[in-house]
Amino acid sequence: MTRPTRPERKAQRSGLSVVLAPVRTRLAVAAALQLIGALAGLAPYIAVVEIAREFLGGNAVDRGEVWLWVAVAAVGFVVRTACATSAYTISHVADADVGLQIRRDTAERLSRVPLGWFTRRSSGQVKRVLSDDVTAVHHAVAHVVNDLVAAVVTPLVTLGYLFWLDWRLAVICLGPLVVWFGLVAYMMRDEDARTARWSAELDKVNAAVVEFVDGIAVVKAFGQVGRAQDRYRHAGDDLARFLSEWAGPMRHLDSLASLIISPPVLLLAALGGGVWLDADPAEVVAFVMLAVGLGAPVLALGFGAQAMQVATDAAGRVAELLATPELPVAAEPRHPVGARVELDGVRFCYDGRATVLDGIDLALEPGTVTALVGPSGSGKSTLARLLPRFWDVDEGAVRIGGVDVRELPERELYRHIGFVFQETSLLRTSVRDNIALGRPDATFAQVEAAARAAQIHDRITALPRGYDSVVGEDAHLSGGEAQRVSIARAILADTPVLVLDEATAFADPESEAAVQDSLSRLISGRTLLVIAHRLHTIRGADRIVVLSGGRIVECGRHDELVAAGGAYARMWAAQTVASEEPA
Repeated sequence: MTRPTRPERKAQRSGLSVVLAPVRTRLAVAAALQLIGALAGLAPYIAVVEIAREFLGGNAVDRGEVWLWVAVAAVGFVVRTACATSAYTISHVADADVGLQIRRDTAERLSRVPLGWFTRRSSGQVKRVLSDDVTAVHHAVAHVVNDLVAAVVTPLVTLGYLFWLDWRLAVICLGPLVVWFGLVAYMMRDEDARTARWSAELDKVNAAVVEFVDGIAVVKAFGQVGRAQDRYRHAGDDLARFLSEWAGPMRHLDSLASLIISPPVLLLAALGGGVWLDADPAEVVAFVMLAVGLGAPVLALGFGAQAMQVATDAAGRVAELLATPELPVAAEPRHPVGARVELDGVRFCYDGRATVLDGIDLALEPGTVTALVGPSGSGKSTLARLLPRFWDVDEGAVRIGGVDVRELPERELYRHIGFVFQETSLLRTSVRDNIALGRPDATFAQVEAAARAAQIHDRITALPRGYDSVVGEDAHLSGGEAQRVSIARAILADTPVLVLDEATAFADPESEAAVQDSLSRLISGRTLLVIAHRLHTIRGADRIVVLSGGRIVECGRHDELVAAGGAYARMWAAQTVASEEPA
């Protein structure tokens, strides 16, 4: 198990300061109110002791003095209740504001990070930050300051008062607390490392849940539900096993620690010590009332420290997300002229070490279709996603209309380039809104025209509410149908440059024909870059570019490349033989 380094722990603490910064003043006010309330809360106990002195002193009882202390107790109770209520109200309102601000800030930040950031992180990780971690931060904002003030001030002031009454009896009552702190310190060793491991195991479970839910239809169709469940089950088992390893050896010590500062033990210490020392009866009354109550705030301090550790860890992840580098914005934006695409000496790597693309020189002319082919891992999808600026190149440049994409305003870039990827993504909203995603102001006639061009209009009108049917509710589309909705979206967006990444990947033969027909309508007059694994779909491309190991190894038309007998010819021969084999 890896212990977090000092910079990591510092980053987590700084993350908490970032999260708490907007409400620091309000939390300070809440802490001050809680301090006043904690002090006022001792007034009733002190009043009882003084009243006991009056009745046990052997002299005539001063009724006026007794009623005075009754008034003090009442005022103390009222002040404590009012201050505690106000403090927790302030901190909970602050917590609501922090949660809202975090979600707004993260949503805004995520809208400005490179699109490639999302491809390298699981949905479970993002979901955890946006949901679970924001919830975990709740304790740090709404409770920790108030609880900490109450858990520290109340025992300290109480002990100070008890030492003032009888230091010998106070030492006896302090003994169980000292033992408790020693046991807790022993149990908290390596807590940072265990918390980091717990966070990692939770990430695994979150990712497994999202994967299982998102892919349930596919795994059921192929009879692999058991294997998918196994992955989720194994992640849950790993989490349970770690929790057992973490909490198992500590449960006996934790029980012992809780027992040591339980009310019966503290009561026994106060009474036994008072009898042994032959203490003043009124003072014994004070110790019986106050010493017995020392355990509750101390236990709260222990539970709060653990929750604080979790909240600090969560705040660190939230701050890390909020610090995610944004896509750089050009100081002097330029506007492209035309739809010519150029990749000039492009070199790119994900991690700064392993090169994915190297020395890519390629020009895509307006009105032409350029197809990228090659084995898996050759860099096809990476190259295609450099055009819509999923990432910025390490060397060279990607230009659209003569302008480097890094110098284009984001809105301008996506007005010039559209993309249809094999991972079809439809939002849980109406079919109409899904098609009009790139042009929210489009009229219904324009949406319908795009759907007709994409060969999906008839299927939409067959839905219960037509174009108003909601995806996932009363609109359940096949892979090919969903792909055609994506193509309709691209047609409506009407961008001069279009990237298609295996647009027929999930289509059956009948759907593939419809998709290909809709693509032929989409291609007209555009600069098109296509990634394809089924080579028969790009035989008519104006140019076929073959990638291998991140480099261009062949370039030409279908017939030329087949005749050349190189890498493309071998891929074509292999697919041709496979398609001719009898079922």
